[in-house]
Amino acid sequence: MMSQHRNTGVTETPAAEAVQAPEAEERRAPNLIDEQHILDAAYELLLAVGMRRMTMADIARAADVSRATLYRRWRNVREVVATLMTREWTTLANAELDVTSGTARERLVGGVVRLVRASRDNRMLRKIIEVDPEFLLPYLLHRRGTNTTRQLELIEHGIRLGIADGSIRDGDVAARAESVLLTAWSFALTGPAMAEAPGQLDAIDDQLHELLERYLAP
Repeated sequence: MMSQHRNTGVTETPAAEAVQAPEAEERRAPNLIDEQHILDAAYELLLAVGMRRMTMADIARAADVSRATLYRRWRNVREVVATLMTREWTTLANAELDVTSGTARERLVGGVVRLVRASRDNRMLRKIIEVDPEFLLPYLLHRRGTNTTRQLELIEHGIRLGIADGSIRDGDVAARAESVLLTAWSFALTGPAMAEAPGQLDAIDDQLHELLERYLAP
């Protein structure tokens, strides 16, 4: 999902340290440890201190596992947070885009607007933007991550359904899905900077809804 070889400013415990950790440090057999339990602990830690101040040792302590166990699954904090992001946005996308009523265009447009709102309100994203915004830059400027690929797949599926039921005009499905996602990102990340008064984000989301409706309509 991402390159892990450049210096990110995140304090890390060397992997060699984990290799040398005594077996007694293991609290449970590695294959019996639920990965979601570790991610839940990392999530709460991230909300408390931010990514930059987290270390692998901190995560291990919070999850009550050894550093050796942690390093068997992830190489560093960035990889843990990347996995968290994938889990969080997969859950959001599946929930907000899973609608069965209305035309395919209505379902897709409504789902994308709801996903934008849910992303903007997400505690983890807000913490990263507030404390560690540079973590997001590679995915915004340089490469496509797992979340991007998954969201594009969901949008493409919605567009194909819309073409099939006549509610979305025919055309290049992949290119149109990219345009929808790029638009959604801009409203999710930049929308709060445009909202100068309470409730203005609702009006901004109404504009997003209208924009997508007009773009996709036959």
